Amino acid sequence: MKTAFIMCGALAREVLAIIDRHGWDVDVFGIPAIDHMFPERIAPDVEKKFQKLREVYGRILIIFGDCGTRGALDTFLDKHGLERVDGPHCYEMYGGQTFHDLMDEEPGTFFLTDFLVRGFRGTILKGMGLDKFPQLKEEYFRNYKRIVYLEQEHDPALIEKAQTAADYLGLPLEVRPTGYGLLEKRLEAMMAKTPEFVEGKNA
Repeated sequence: MKTAFIMCGALAREVLAIIDRHGWDVDVFGIPAIDHMFPERIAPDVEKKFQKLREVYGRILIIFGDCGTRGALDTFLDKHGLERVDGPHCYEMYGGQTFHDLMDEEPGTFFLTDFLVRGFRGTILKGMGLDKFPQLKEEYFRNYKRIVYLEQEHDPALIEKAQTAADYLGLPLEVRPTGYGLLEKRLEAMMAKTPEFVEGKNA
C-alpha cells in the first residue's frame, strides 16, 4: 500500500528529515506555507491535493495542525476518513508541554521556528505587509512581550537571524532547543499503525 503525506510547507524540512531518519517509504506533497496567512485556504488546498492523489495512494496522511482553520480542516478530513497528525499547530508539536508552560508564563509570547527564522523576511514581513507598511509593526506587535525561538536544529547562523528579527521587533529573545519534539513521536505513532484495507476508505 503506497503512502503519501500531504503536509504543511512550514514542516517540510523537518518531516523530510524524520522520514529519512526512519527510512520510511513515503511520498510527500506540500501545501504552501503562505496559507497560514490566509487560514481559510488550508482546507480547500488540502482537498485539492487529496483529490489528485486519492486514486494513486492507498494511504494518505495529513501532516498539518488546525492552524487557524477553526475546524474546517478536520471537518473535511472526517468526511473522507483521513487522519492528521495530532496538535493545533507546529509550536505545540515541537514544544509540547514547554509550549504550554511558556504561554502560561507569558501569554504575550511570539514564537519562531527554524522555518520562520529562515523565512522571516518573506513569511512575516512580506506576509504581514510590513515590507510595504512598516508603520503597522507597532500595531501588530504591541501586545507581545518576548520572542521565543523553538529551535529544531542548532545552527549559530539561525540564532543570529532570530536575534536580528527580535531586534527589528524590539523584543527580547529566548532560545529553547526542542528538536523535532512531539512531531516526530506522533509521526512514528501514525506510521506504526497497521493500515487495514477498507473498501471506500479515503472515498
